[in-house]
Amino acid sequence: MKEARPWLRPDRAASGGDIWKKMKTGAGGACGEDEMSGEKTILVAGTWDTKDDELSYLSDVIRGQGGQVLSMDVSVLGDPKLPTDVSKHEVAEAAGSSIQAAIDSGDENTAMQIMGAGSARLALDLWREGRIHGVIVLGGTMGTDLALDLCGALPLGVPKYVVSTVAFSPLLPPDRIPADVQMILWAGGLYGLNDICKASLSQAAGAVLGASRAVEAPTFMRPMIGMTSFGKTVLRYMVTLKPELERRGFDVAVFHATGMGGRAFESLAGDGAFAAVMDFAPQEVGNHLFGGLSAGEGRMTHAGRAGIPQMIAPGCYDLVDFVGWQGVPAPLRGRECHAHNRLLTSAMLAAEERRAVARSICEKLAGAAAPVAFFLPTAGCNEWDRAGGELHDAAGLSAFCEEMRSRSPVNVDVLELPCHINDVAFTDAVLARFDRWVAEGVISH
Repeated sequence: MKEARPWLRPDRAASGGDIWKKMKTGAGGACGEDEMSGEKTILVAGTWDTKDDELSYLSDVIRGQGGQVLSMDVSVLGDPKLPTDVSKHEVAEAAGSSIQAAIDSGDENTAMQIMGAGSARLALDLWREGRIHGVIVLGGTMGTDLALDLCGALPLGVPKYVVSTVAFSPLLPPDRIPADVQMILWAGGLYGLNDICKASLSQAAGAVLGASRAVEAPTFMRPMIGMTSFGKTVLRYMVTLKPELERRGFDVAVFHATGMGGRAFESLAGDGAFAAVMDFAPQEVGNHLFGGLSAGEGRMTHAGRAGIPQMIAPGCYDLVDFVGWQGVPAPLRGRECHAHNRLLTSAMLAAEERRAVARSICEKLAGAAAPVAFFLPTAGCNEWDRAGGELHDAAGLSAFCEEMRSRSPVNVDVLELPCHINDVAFTDAVLARFDRWVAEGVISH
């Protein structure tokens, strides 16, 4: 389940700048209200029919540390030993269904999706009403599947913890993992309490309560610019742009475009969190095409759909990132590679593959509902591809530029820059267009 989040963008049809007016009025949640000075209440969710002992233990630890608990049962077949604050019947009804319908489906997957949808809607309501300040969900594969729905419904800044027997597993699809969720392996906890699993449960209970006390949730009092990049060794524009944008009264969030960072960027863009985006490291588009660290098929689409002005540049478009310690994937063997560290290695794309990346970018930008400026640095797009650099490929860069010129949709303003992406001329051009858009009201301040 991936529904619209009214806590962030109450009017999905609003212009990209309207969110700031709404957030400044305090609409959209409990954060910042008088109850923040009181003790914190944690939503403890799980299948209380089969994991009553474990969930009760979690609750006792939270209470023992001075917190409060609001319990939610997401069971289908059985009942908890004692009634929970939110019953399984209320959860099913919140999904527009019933426990009987879940049972009658005869399919546990269908049943748990009903409970996932209902628990997500109720958790969001509880947070908006100021009744909870954090959430912890316990489960195996079934409970973890539901936990991703529940946690995904809550905004950035609400502490969310998942205690799972499959934490960090490749079973978990990255596109369903919320940007700020915390996860801990439920070691030795598949069935019943023991000293090993108590260590995990007690840590998680203390962590979610401590997080709810310490968190500084986003206020969105200044308009936010969402930017993508990599480290300063390969892309440097953020070093100049961040302070300049802050001096102009904007906040800047820089996302590491290595798969999960791109997913978080797209999720927040889709929710209308940004006044504008500077998507200058769209390498994940090529990653998705050629089997690298993908941020999903929807990469570079959410800002356009949400009506957010976009500034785009092809930082590292020519590389495909893969997990270095796993070796080179078969489709990428025989290429020039750069080992960034023991975790991450990049393989160079050939000229025709770079053309494919350009076509994909153009297709993604064609449907944008707000202005798009594409900055095309014709002298190179990462520090390693400068003339004389270890990954320099003049023919490949030329092929990409040619494809962008010929395929660019009519709604995209292509600005060719006779410089490298890490040159001052690039950031000067970006700031000039940014200032123009602010003056014209394209970007709301």
